[in-house]
Amino acid sequence: MPPVLTLPDPAVPLPSPRAKAMVFEDPRSRQLLERIRKVAPSNATVLIEGETGTGKEIVARHLHELSPRRGRPFVAVNCGAISENLIESELFGHERGAFTGAGAAKPGWFEAAHQGTLFLDEIGELSLASQVKLLRVLQESEVVRVGSRRPVHVDVRLIAATNVDLTQAMAAGRFREDLYYRLNVAVLRLPPLRERPGDILPLAEHFLRTFGARLGVSPAPLGPEAARRLLEHTWPGNIRELENAIHHALLVCQGPRIQPEDLGISEPPGIEKRGESDAEPLSALERALIPLFERNLPDLYQRIERLVLRSAFEFCERNQVQTARLLGLSRNIVRARLLEFGEIDGARRSAHVGERSTVRNPR
Repeated sequence: MPPVLTLPDPAVPLPSPRAKAMVFEDPRSRQLLERIRKVAPSNATVLIEGETGTGKEIVARHLHELSPRRGRPFVAVNCGAISENLIESELFGHERGAFTGAGAAKPGWFEAAHQGTLFLDEIGELSLASQVKLLRVLQESEVVRVGSRRPVHVDVRLIAATNVDLTQAMAAGRFREDLYYRLNVAVLRLPPLRERPGDILPLAEHFLRTFGARLGVSPAPLGPEAARRLLEHTWPGNIRELENAIHHALLVCQGPRIQPEDLGISEPPGIEKRGESDAEPLSALERALIPLFERNLPDLYQRIERLVLRSAFEFCERNQVQTARLLGLSRNIVRARLLEFGEIDGARRSAHVGERSTVRNPR
């Protein structure tokens, strides 16, 4: 059986664009695993590049476990989910009275990861001002809390991840060149699932066992046509999409084997078929709107808009950046609507700390 890496299960499972498991059966994945094993023992900064759902956080955690820092804190922070006015306080900490609401001094995520590993996901979402401050911390190995003038030494190995092309972001003036080269010491590029087909069926078998145990059922095996469908699908959502397909199949399968229709994914490839498949949910939504129109409900548009935004926000695990991408809106518009509808209170923290960290997981 190929090596399997997994993320720790949250106390309450939530939908997320992150991959929760990764295998190394495909030749490209085996090459990646060899490179991970070479890079891990050093203290070098690592930049992980890959599409959403390819397993970037899993790789970051594996780097930590293979390093001399294992047993020390592993702190994961989603840069795209922290509002601009809080990012400095979140990363570097603050002193009591540094700003309104700062009733007590609080260490930031760099201090929380002292002698361990700090994983900054979606680093391409940081503002230019935040990039300048991050660069200084990396150069000086010290942080200055908001409201303080005293530097605090930090011994942290940084692992950054991005699903955007940082070279294009540099060319567009959205990412600093000096920070890019500071991060670009050891680069790990995670190929999308469609480019490592040898991982698809081993991952499917892993998810069958995982969800079978979670649901308390004996998982039905994949039928040959279902396996073929899995191998032919292009997996735009990568590992997370595969996980959802297997979960769906176990919930609806009625026979002794999982069939293609149990997977809930479109039949490849065919532009016409795909267009028809994409249109079906929209047609269902259009039909559902007719009874609402007939009832002449007050503020109908606002109620529908709120429902769509809230559903997308929860689907993206309350991540504003992912919600904006999903809906094709700017993050500022999404944030303004969430505030207007009372879905956020203007301050949300998104980070999680390994079991051995001294800082509690705020989720």
